[in-house]
Amino acid sequence: MNAPRRPLGLAQLSLLNTAPPQLVAIAAEAGFDFIGARVRAVTPTERPYDLQPGSPMLKETLARMADAGVTVRDIEFLLLDGTDRRSAWLAMMEAGQALGAASLTVAASDPDTARLSDTLARMAEDGRNYGIVPTLEPISYQAVNSIPAAVALARTSGCSIVADALHLNRFGAVPGSDQWRELEANLELVPLLQLCDGPVGRPADREALVAESRSERRVPGEGGFDLAALVDVFPADVPVSVEVPSESTVARLGELGWARRLREAALAQLSTSEKAATA
Repeated sequence: MNAPRRPLGLAQLSLLNTAPPQLVAIAAEAGFDFIGARVRAVTPTERPYDLQPGSPMLKETLARMADAGVTVRDIEFLLLDGTDRRSAWLAMMEAGQALGAASLTVAASDPDTARLSDTLARMAEDGRNYGIVPTLEPISYQAVNSIPAAVALARTSGCSIVADALHLNRFGAVPGSDQWRELEANLELVPLLQLCDGPVGRPADREALVAESRSERRVPGEGGFDLAALVDVFPADVPVSVEVPSESTVARLGELGWARRLREAALAQLSTSEKAATA
């Protein structure tokens, strides 16, 4: 008897300009189990999506979720910069609770570790009222840019950690490294793995790292990352979200064509991991 397939999702960043109701429909038609929803714009140029309780977009999204059987597992994205962001995360948690999400992804540019830990602890406390856990993503060009730093903050604050294939490779958390072993030792802190691919070589500067992260990732299997080893580290019930932004390819293939390509590529990587694990 075959083991249950690992839950597979489509991250909002893969189709950033697709509103959540349409993202649900596309994800369902492509064969994904869940989506990540961006309930708060990250940059001033992004299209905002109003998913607050009572909004027409939330109502439409929930209706499509019910019809399609697709869930929302995670919401995003908040940068913790040392200022008071509580009103922002409370609004995000309200939207996330309405969507049935379990986690809220954050990153940190705040260099004050003690203050950041206090912020995350306050978020975690607030999140308990909404059934949502703040999930810290270590990002190669932000203040929290390593697995040890993220683990220490998660342990002291009660938050979780997002593992993103791109950033893991960019800050050196690759098989055989100390950071890889740190990841293996703290898997219970990671509720979600984000999958993409890219060149082995790290971009030359911060600007290039940002550009790669936001718009120049590669389809799983079309770069140099050891994705099979990464997937194999995690228990089979840890979901994978495919996060591969590429506006030029979306324009060429269309939203549904892009989503189908990403799912096929991700399933190939999951299959490779399963074969390696049983070999």
